[in-house]
Amino acid sequence: MRIGLYPGTFDPITLGHIDIIRRAAVLVDRLVIGVAINRDKGPLFSLEERVAMIEAECAILSEQTGTEIVVHPFENLLIQCAQDVGAQMIVRGLRAVADFEYEFQMVGMNRAMDASVETVFLMADANHQAIASKLVKEIARLGGDISKFVTPAVKDALLRSYA
Repeated sequence: MRIGLYPGTFDPITLGHIDIIRRAAVLVDRLVIGVAINRDKGPLFSLEERVAMIEAECAILSEQTGTEIVVHPFENLLIQCAQDVGAQMIVRGLRAVADFEYEFQMVGMNRAMDASVETVFLMADANHQAIASKLVKEIARLGGDISKFVTPAVKDALLRSYA
């Protein structure tokens, strides 16, 4: 069974994340969405809220792609999470050149710890390259329209958080 791991904070999940999930799902038999706890980032949504949003969005994708998609919170090293879930590949989305430098370093470190886990990069769709969760939260906080960046359910959750 081919198992992939798509990690992130997903605070919140955006249309860019969903695009990567949809495209990664056709590459594997099981796609694990690793939700990083990462207390240093100070997420807006609790772990439970982020997991619930991702599960709701991924239920539809799982049906569409026929791939099992599961959500797995983690607080350890990414490579340890990959080992924990039996992933042979880590899926990462790239939006711009700036993303590549950081990701390049991560791949080198992860390969040094476990060379059997490959990293696969998927370029963000042109329509989603500018989307970043941090910016979506700022736009929502300041009363801007975020409907081009997130699903209606996520938009509602963000608006409730800033109400």
